Parts: sequence; structure tokens; C-alpha cells
Amino acid sequence: MCKKQYMTALPITCLSKNFDSENSVSLDILLSLYEDMLLGRTFEDMCAQMYYRGKMFGFVHLYNGQEAVSTGIIKLLKKEDYVCSTYRDHVHAISKGVEPKYVMSELFGKETGCSKGRGGSMHIFSSDYNFLGGFAFIGEGIPVALGSAFQSVYRKQIFSTLKELNVTVCFFGDGTTNNGQFFECLNMSVLWKLPVIFVVENNQWAIGMAHHRSTSSPEIYQKAKVFGLPGYEVDGMDVLAVRKIAQKAIDRARSGDGPTLIEALTYRFRGHSLADPDELRSRQEKNAWLVRDPIRNLKNYILKNSLTDSDVLKTVEVKVKKNIEDSVNFALSSPEPNIKDLKKYLFTDTE
Repeated sequence: MCKKQYMTALPITCLSKNFDSENSVSLDILLSLYEDMLLGRTFEDMCAQMYYRGKMFGFVHLYNGQEAVSTGIIKLLKKEDYVCSTYRDHVHAISKGVEPKYVMSELFGKETGCSKGRGGSMHIFSSDYNFLGGFAFIGEGIPVALGSAFQSVYRKQIFSTLKELNVTVCFFGDGTTNNGQFFECLNMSVLWKLPVIFVVENNQWAIGMAHHRSTSSPEIYQKAKVFGLPGYEVDGMDVLAVRKIAQKAIDRARSGDGPTLIEALTYRFRGHSLADPDELRSRQEKNAWLVRDPIRNLKNYILKNSLTDSDVLKTVEVKVKKNIEDSVNFALSSPEPNIKDLKKYLFTDTE
């Protein structure tokens, strides 16, 4: 499947085309997917503006181009399910249900942020939505995801407190799959039949290293065979293709049949971080992927098939724009953390 992908670093074209295999998806679902992807993209574009205006500091890694992966998987989860992310975590949190204003406030370092202004861009967290956090170092979140999946099995089998297993989805990049945690946790997840889904967001580059130059086996999904779990390669620019594979993996995990590895072939439209001038990737390569923008392609599909008119999509776009503007205003007007509370969230309140 798409063997030349890793030799040329150009977009795949051999997976689902124009969503033809998913015509049964309802308009309501299509609109919700469009809104979620657009919300993520608009949020990240606003982050870039605020970063260059000096409203947020440190390293900020944006998700532009990869929205189909987050939306296609996370919007199938229940609120009780868990998500582990990476340092590119803003959009994952928003897809999971965290309100954009609390994520934006966190990026501004404000007390109203979802991590109380203490985490920043790479450490988004929400206990209310079982979003287990972004992790600044690659591979950090994979063992955490295994712990989350294990406690779900334990609560159901030992304490009988769950009617069905809660699923944990763990996102990470292609560069992480050469690290020990990846292999160790794949092995353990199969041994214990844990309800976990490993999602490799293969955006072709690990900072400045092209994926096909950094691994002896570029097709990451094939590595699942070694440990005895299903491995799937999917077009990460096609939200419905991602959604289809994700549903199979979620059903398998929730029914107690164990883990799944999904390799989503995608591309980041911006540099590794906002501090990256993005001079290593060729213009030809970037342009080839830009024409496959998952948001624009979904919009074109909806209009081309006369599923609704442009006025309806415009309403969604206006709603998203207002949501992001309100988020910025909320963050700007929120208080800074009090220096007296420096140690406030270090220990659990025992009272």
C-alpha cells in the first residue's frame, strides 16, 4: 500500500478518494466534523498571531494540516474515554471537549487556564474531560496511556464499577516510533489485552529529520505484526477514512479484544514550532500536501454533492470565528496567577 510514499515524501493518493466509500455518513455528522476541524485550525492560526504579538511565550507547536486525525478519532470517543497527547496538544484537547477559551487562557499563562496557567502550550490537561495531558518529551505519554487503559480493565474486572471498558487513545509522532517506550508498551498492551489505541501521526518529519531517513522500516503500521495487534495505515488527510478505521479500533478495544495501532499519514503545514523557519522542506513537497487540505476537501465534498448549501457552512464558519475571538478576549481579561499560590497545586488537598 502506497510503497513510494516514504521514498518521495509526497502525498499518498491510493487511499479513499473524495470520501466515496463513506457516503452513508449523515449531514449532521459531516457538519460536526467540519466544525471541529475548522475550530482547531482557526484556534491554531490565532495562536500564531498571539505568539508573534508577544501574548504567549516558550515553544508553541501548531497542528495545522493534521486536523482530520484528531477529529476523525476523538469525536468518536465518549466523555469517559481518555486521550494522551504530545507537545502538539491544543487541538486534541479541543476535540475532546475542552473549551477553547480555557486552552487559550492556559497558553497565556492565566489562572483560568485548564492547567491553571502552570502548564502552558505543551502541558494542556483536563480532568473533567479525561484529557491526560500534553507531554513535552516524545514517548512520555505512551506509558501513561497504558496505565489509563489498565485501570479501566481493573475497575471493570476487579471492582465491577464499569459496565463497559473505557478506551484510551494515545497520540504520538513518527519520530517516537524509534524509541523504546513504543515497543515496550505495544508488547505489554497485547499481553494484557488493554483497551488502548496507538495513533501515529506520521507527518513525515521529526523536527528536521525526514521520516524515511530515520528508520529501517518506514511503514510503521507493519511493526504491529511483531507484537500481535492489528496495524492499519490510513490517509490522515481524509477525516472519514480516519473515522472509519478509528471506529473499528474503538469497538475492538471496548469489547475487550485489545489494542490497535493506527498510522495516519498526514502533514504539518507549518514548521515544527513557531520558532522554526521551516527551511528544510522543499516548496514542491509542501505545495503537494497543501492541495490535500482536509478541511477544504471536506467542504468541497459537501458542496459538490449538494448535501447543503454554502450559507449553512458560512454559519458554521462565523460561529467558529466568534468562538475563537471570545477565547482571546477571555484570556486577555483573565487574572495572572498570584505569586502567593506558587506551590498551590503541587500537592493534593487532604482536607
